[in-house]
Amino acid sequence: MVIDLSLIGLYLLLVLGVGWLGWKRAKTRDDYAVAGRRLAPLMFTGTMATTVLGGAATMGSMGLGYQYGISGLWLATSLGMGLIGLSLFLVTPMLKLNLHTVTQVLALRYRPRVRFLGAAIMMVYDLMVAVTSIIAIGSIIEVLLGIPFLYAIWIGGGVVVIYVFLGGMWSLTMTDIFQFIMMTVGLLFILMPASIIHAGGWQNMQDILPEGFFSLNNIGLPNIVTYFLIYCLGMFIGQDVWQRMFTARSAGVARWGGFVAGVYCIVWGVMGAVIGMSCRVFLPDIGNPDAVFMSAVQTVLPVGLRGIVIAASLAALMSTASACMMATSTLFVYDIYAALFKKEKCSIKTDRYATLAFGFTILIIASLIGDVITALTVAYTILVGVLLVPLIGAICWQRSSTTGAISAMVSSAIIIIYFMARYGMQANSVTYYGLLANLVTFVTISLLWPDFRTPTPQN
Repeated sequence: MVIDLSLIGLYLLLVLGVGWLGWKRAKTRDDYAVAGRRLAPLMFTGTMATTVLGGAATMGSMGLGYQYGISGLWLATSLGMGLIGLSLFLVTPMLKLNLHTVTQVLALRYRPRVRFLGAAIMMVYDLMVAVTSIIAIGSIIEVLLGIPFLYAIWIGGGVVVIYVFLGGMWSLTMTDIFQFIMMTVGLLFILMPASIIHAGGWQNMQDILPEGFFSLNNIGLPNIVTYFLIYCLGMFIGQDVWQRMFTARSAGVARWGGFVAGVYCIVWGVMGAVIGMSCRVFLPDIGNPDAVFMSAVQTVLPVGLRGIVIAASLAALMSTASACMMATSTLFVYDIYAALFKKEKCSIKTDRYATLAFGFTILIIASLIGDVITALTVAYTILVGVLLVPLIGAICWQRSSTTGAISAMVSSAIIIIYFMARYGMQANSVTYYGLLANLVTFVTISLLWPDFRTPTPQN
């Protein structure tokens, strides 16, 4: 146990050290927000993959694999397919705009208030995604150190807040390559094969597990469709993903790096589902699906390897938490603070203080919520249901109007809140009704009340 804790402690110290290096390297606001827009292919691919694969894609996929079998891969697969689609179809035109936030696209087509409203909604999404990863970090440290969950959240999450505050996107990108390697080695090449072996091999798993565990649709078609609607489409408009896209040194790097990262996400989904299935064989009575990862690690791995794999899982979670924390503060500074106080040009201190403030906000919210899948589902449902159609319309439809965009955002938000209250936060119908209201309202109002002048482009 001492060896495992020492390895994990060493990893956390290395992360903080990289944060200090980021402090030295981030000299301008572009450095802090988008790493100077000069990432090379290898670093870009690693940072994109680690951004997407957070608490739900890691712990969530294992929990779904434990409950449903191989069809638990669909959550991470939906994220990967969205990243592939984004990389192939939207990267080139978006990078030409030289933006810092995805909601700045709204200001190019609509009046300023739409950008303001869109940024506020996007901030809610990024806050909740960061919360899911901080919750997962806390759950690991709670078991590892045997301390209360609240303390675990503030210890693990505090490390993330510090290194993001110090170096911004440079800290994130420098830690992400290290974290990408740790994730791949620790989970794909150590934990997954060790779990299969401990379960008696693939053939023994087939003999013991229910037949449905080897079916790709055992999780249910409604859940698969919902995953694609919220997670796949969410990749097209998420600030955390786009902010990483803006770090690439060229459209070619962003396009192919994003494609490779998307494929990696699909592989990650398979890995999570297989670990969950294996764990179902040798630990059939786990009550909480979120506990599958730590249960598997403690059961199948020896001292030393256990510490490496736990550090690898923390790497995956910290990458997503830091990306969404950074996205939240960037949206606030560039889209909301600038609009409220008429300060388009701020100092890098403003960016750092905003990051620190939202970091503490995320830690407080994580202390109050305990379910990673629910938190992530709420985040993506709000993002896709409220922002998808107006944002895509701003890029692709000349008839889209400011009135249509605002009406669509407000109506779909009301619909989503109503159906969440009525049917529960994870109900599939919430996504369907929200998207339908978003589309119908946007198209109808845009046709009835078009903009009679083209809004002035803004950055």
